[in-house]
Amino acid sequence: METNQLPCKSSFSLLLFFLLTIIAFHATNAEHQYHEFVIQRTPVKRLCKTQSILTVNGQFPGPAIEVKDGDSLAIKVVNAGPYNISIHWHGLRMLRNPWADGPSYVTQCPIQPGGSYTYRFTIQNQEGTLWWHAHTGFLRATVYGAFIIHPKQGSSYPFTQPKREFPILLGEWFDRDPMALLRQTQLTGAAPNVSVAYTINGQPGDLYRCSSQETVRVPVDVGETILLRIINSALNQELFFSIANHRMTVVGTDAAYTKPFNTGVIMIGPGQTINVLVTANQPPGRYYMAARAYQTAMNAAFDNTTTTAILEYKSASCSRKGPAPRPILPALPAFNDTATATAYTSGIRGMSKINVFTDAADANLFFTVGLGLINCTNPNSPRCQGPNGTRFTASINNNSFVLPRTTSLMQAYYQGIPGVFTTDFPPVPPLQFNYSGKVPRALWTPTPGTRLLKLKYGTRVQLVFQDTNIVTTEDHPMHIHGFHFFVVGSGFGNFNPSTDPARFNLVDPPVKNTIGTPPGGWVAIRFVADNPGIWFLHCHIDSHLNWGLATALLVENGVGPSQSVIPPPPDLPQC
Repeated sequence: METNQLPCKSSFSLLLFFLLTIIAFHATNAEHQYHEFVIQRTPVKRLCKTQSILTVNGQFPGPAIEVKDGDSLAIKVVNAGPYNISIHWHGLRMLRNPWADGPSYVTQCPIQPGGSYTYRFTIQNQEGTLWWHAHTGFLRATVYGAFIIHPKQGSSYPFTQPKREFPILLGEWFDRDPMALLRQTQLTGAAPNVSVAYTINGQPGDLYRCSSQETVRVPVDVGETILLRIINSALNQELFFSIANHRMTVVGTDAAYTKPFNTGVIMIGPGQTINVLVTANQPPGRYYMAARAYQTAMNAAFDNTTTTAILEYKSASCSRKGPAPRPILPALPAFNDTATATAYTSGIRGMSKINVFTDAADANLFFTVGLGLINCTNPNSPRCQGPNGTRFTASINNNSFVLPRTTSLMQAYYQGIPGVFTTDFPPVPPLQFNYSGKVPRALWTPTPGTRLLKLKYGTRVQLVFQDTNIVTTEDHPMHIHGFHFFVVGSGFGNFNPSTDPARFNLVDPPVKNTIGTPPGGWVAIRFVADNPGIWFLHCHIDSHLNWGLATALLVENGVGPSQSVIPPPPDLPQC
């Protein structure tokens, strides 16, 4: 057991930090923004039924935050709802400031009903599309919104400025309280009920009952180019997205610019964001934007419906007499079209100003990810409704992660509280096996534990995520808090450390904060551990996270204040 305490900063160091912040503010024309998020129950009507859901400020999706690179924010979250909650600012690096990151029991205790917490942070060298969401249980099913970072004043996009921009938030709609859904899943050990609809900006669209009137419409002029900021905020589902008769040019992913990539369809996993340019170059009319499932888990139930919004040429709507004609529907790929998903992902190339390291890594990590099963002594028990009378679980390197409940990991680390976690997470699988082949039943049950992986500040990390065929192969969208990383390679089958690195892309790899494992395959990433603190690493399919498909990286302080975690704020929630 190891509980190295982070050294507190001196009064001089704090003064220096604030002086540097003020200087940076004036140097970049940065702004200070204040927002208040009130978590509350709000009745909304979807699919002919009024349902009370948890929202922010009564909005679903929640309010979009728009800032410039360099801006400082204070966002007060007031919990007027019935559940503990915290907010995660997905993709924001939060340099030296894990206290603002947000995952419950990782960097903070959750905000209890009636309580509040103010997240304070500064945007540092990031621009593009990110998002924010609840990070407690299944509450992010309805508590989420866009987070848009514009370039600093005087800077511009590395492409022609579009005339207009539109956020497109893809989501899932459930016919019951998400926390009731979570409790049922925890009780039965089975997979959660699937959603009953997908949504675009909170609306299911024309193909569902009682939904046409509120279908989202995106107006365009003939010949103009618009920017769509697409966010997959779905709880559990990867999605295909396409626009009838229109091509898209991908220019950014996860708040990092890409080389322009032209495509007719994108595949976007939960947690990911994609910026695309769309030119209105078709005959004036109405064209569906549509999203439906990309499903890779074998024999698993999924929501096989399609959500739509409408790209509407304004000249067509102005000249039209009588009822509007039915929009044209795009031909989306089949739900199991891994070839199309792979072709899209492989086409993305980075355009980052930060170079990936090209020599040997200091730490070579190999993480097997996947589901598992827990055998029940009484398979007929109502608590054993997984396959063949079992309970579902999930793990990384045979460790099924267990969150603490009496404090957060970061608070325990900073305060030197023993017994909350260990730092012996295995950097490679404890046992080698044919990961993507037939896996012996004896390997299906992982060991539960709160085990973290410790890294020295500045460590150059290469991490390979290897999907496993325990229960089923599957695309797992893996998210790392506190960092962005370079995706240097991927493939199907088992990763071969002798031959596969020779094919790595170290020239123009895309930059991400969330990346999927090819089903039955692997993906390799590289990053420098230059952000001290404890940072959650997990699958962004929330049912998998609930089953333990997670760990956390403990990055030690470096040398001096600029490489050390800042002290916690006085209003940090306590458990």
